[in-house]
Amino acid sequence: MKIKNPMLVVTDMDRSVQFYQKVLGLDVILDFGANKTLTGGLCLQTLESWETFIETKKVSFGANNAEMYFEEDDFDDFAERLKDFALQYVHDIKEHRWGQRVVRFYDPDQHIIEVGENMQAVCKRFLTEGMTPQQIAGRMDVPLTYVYESLGELTE
Repeated sequence: MKIKNPMLVVTDMDRSVQFYQKVLGLDVILDFGANKTLTGGLCLQTLESWETFIETKKVSFGANNAEMYFEEDDFDDFAERLKDFALQYVHDIKEHRWGQRVVRFYDPDQHIIEVGENMQAVCKRFLTEGMTPQQIAGRMDVPLTYVYESLGELTE
């Protein structure tokens, strides 16, 4: 058994595709009309077809009980690009206790989208700020081997 694709039900396919293209840089790689697969494997399904599949009209949005998580290698650049969009934020950019910077916002159907700084980039940022690999491991609460693997040739 293996998971294949997360799928979000959307009320307006064109609006949702445009959102994911413009804000997150995803593209449509498979188009089945009522279902589209975007780069990275995220699928979008129209509300009408979903209601037919599950044989009910009891579909709710904005429950705040799940999210789609993405990682960004250049978080600073991404954060700057977000300023170009009128987004509804769950919260502004914040730094978790382990050092990863994240931002959460809603897509057009109130699905939570989290974009986090790539964890290897967190290690590299801490290294450039003067922390030792041992200090990075302690700050991030990860094994030292993870830090060395993340930093690669930067520690050689």
